[in-house]
Amino acid sequence: MRKYVISLCLTAFLTFTINAQSNKETEQLEFYLNSVSKQNLINNLGVLAADEMEGRKTGEFGQKMAANFIRDYYKDLKIAAAPGTEDYFQMVPSKNMRRMFSPKLNDSENVVAYIEGSEFPDEYIVISAHYDHVGMANGEIFNGADDDASGTSAVMEIARLFQKAKLAGNGPKRSIVFLHCTGEEYGLFGSNYYVNNPLFPLKNTVCNLNIDMIGRTDQKHAKSKDYLYLIGSDKLSQELHDLSESTNKKYTKLILDYEFNEVNHPEQMYFRSDHYNFAKRNIPVIFYYSGTHVDYHQPTDTFDKIEFDKMHQRIKLIFATAWEVANQPNRIKLNQ
Repeated sequence: MRKYVISLCLTAFLTFTINAQSNKETEQLEFYLNSVSKQNLINNLGVLAADEMEGRKTGEFGQKMAANFIRDYYKDLKIAAAPGTEDYFQMVPSKNMRRMFSPKLNDSENVVAYIEGSEFPDEYIVISAHYDHVGMANGEIFNGADDDASGTSAVMEIARLFQKAKLAGNGPKRSIVFLHCTGEEYGLFGSNYYVNNPLFPLKNTVCNLNIDMIGRTDQKHAKSKDYLYLIGSDKLSQELHDLSESTNKKYTKLILDYEFNEVNHPEQMYFRSDHYNFAKRNIPVIFYYSGTHVDYHQPTDTFDKIEFDKMHQRIKLIFATAWEVANQPNRIKLNQ
């Protein structure tokens, strides 16, 4: 009888300890979710989509201005440059950006920062967005506020939150890489160069969370509650998909739309942003997207049309997913 009572007490103690730890982790994540700053998004997106950036065309003056702005942001936050970069820049030579359907492009650069993990520093989560756009034509500036200043400013804000957590002694357990890709508009050049010249081993890259156009509402969801398209989440890791779903149900409760996840969908979205270069190398991905609109690749894709309240909520889901992947005990598994 005495052994039975001791066993019950030990079980109760272990259950209490596990629940207390789980509650603490939940409280930590909720604290950082509540720290997502809409004002920071407004400030950073406003700079990236300003006329002074001249549409951020790959290899041209405006794109390099944007690269400098992103680099200086990480410097100010004291987030380290990725090893192997030149002051946060991974140079992408123009010879790597020539295809029959693209114009001749100048040398360009990815911008790459990272936060080292506290327990699994040699496992990497890559959070990416492209910061280039299509430049100017006929005297008009194609500002690319949604495409993809929205994703770029989202990655910057997520980086700020992870750095805030690290400075408070709260992780992340795995390393987080913040990859700002150039040359996406002309053939996913920046991400292609990264995976062919990785700054961190691809075999140790846990997943890629890619953000491209999350600042608007498409026609399908004009009257619905807040939503987000997720693409690719189950293609290579069902565990990543399930974690994403459970994270949303627990913390953000967005409508997750998988319409574009179908490989045979006529829009072919799975193949059309930087995540695809990771997926081709068997690295699990999620592509976050809020859909197209009449201003896509037009000079009317401007700052004043960004829906910052919705963008704010969408970023919470992406950050929470990255947090869970980074801090769970085991690396997410690939499909068998």
